[in-house]
Amino acid sequence: MKAGESGAVLKRERVRDHILQLIESLHPGDAIPSERSLCADLQVSRPTLRAAVDELVAAGLLVREHGRGMFVAPEKITQELVSDSRAMAVPRASGAWSSRLLEFTTIAAGARVGRKLSLSPAADIVYAARLRLVDGAPMAIEHLHIRADLVPALTAQELEAGDLYEHLRERHQVQVSDAVQTIEPTVVSQAEARLLEVPHLSPALLFERLTNDADGRPVEYVHSVYRGDRYRIVSRLTLTSASTDGASAAGVVPGMAPGTVTQWEATPR
Repeated sequence: MKAGESGAVLKRERVRDHILQLIESLHPGDAIPSERSLCADLQVSRPTLRAAVDELVAAGLLVREHGRGMFVAPEKITQELVSDSRAMAVPRASGAWSSRLLEFTTIAAGARVGRKLSLSPAADIVYAARLRLVDGAPMAIEHLHIRADLVPALTAQELEAGDLYEHLRERHQVQVSDAVQTIEPTVVSQAEARLLEVPHLSPALLFERLTNDADGRPVEYVHSVYRGDRYRIVSRLTLTSASTDGASAAGVVPGMAPGTVTQWEATPR
């Protein structure tokens, strides 16, 4: 890195740290000083200031409102990605979670979903798409694929109210046992952007989950798109006494082992 480039990075970091201190001293919804005022106080150019602000907006710490200024984003909600019998689909969190059903039908599984659910491509599955909201604000779009032979009496009301796994257990005698879930970055399509009320190609998190019953039989395949400006993944690591040979998984410090709790955070607006 050239000396000029290094200096620009350090300036942006200094601006970022200053604004973070401002955020910590204010409350959600409070305005921060104008760009002109911040540039004068910090003696930096407007492009340098905007680069730092853009990072904080993308991280969900600031909200920029056209014609009004910049404001501290709402507080984040910490959610544990730990499955239990009550809330494996949506980790526990503060705020009022609700669902709005977008589509609900019975269709053929098709080749890809059929493979995941160990079904013939011609076998029936229940497909549902629903918009997940927190305090009325859109947070995620879920696409559910459930074996139709296991839930012949599943209703739209069950998909909009209550916990789906409770309904499966109590009303359909399907005992969910375990699931494998993956998380990776993505961007939203135009249709997803409209539903989530974000710009097209905004960053998002793609969750994919395959759920099994107590007999190891695939029950449900879900893929969901969560707003990237509202969530971050937090892993709790536990120190172990086992020696290491210097090799470790990406992002894991040698001598540290993943704990049983992974957290993610959401910032409803």
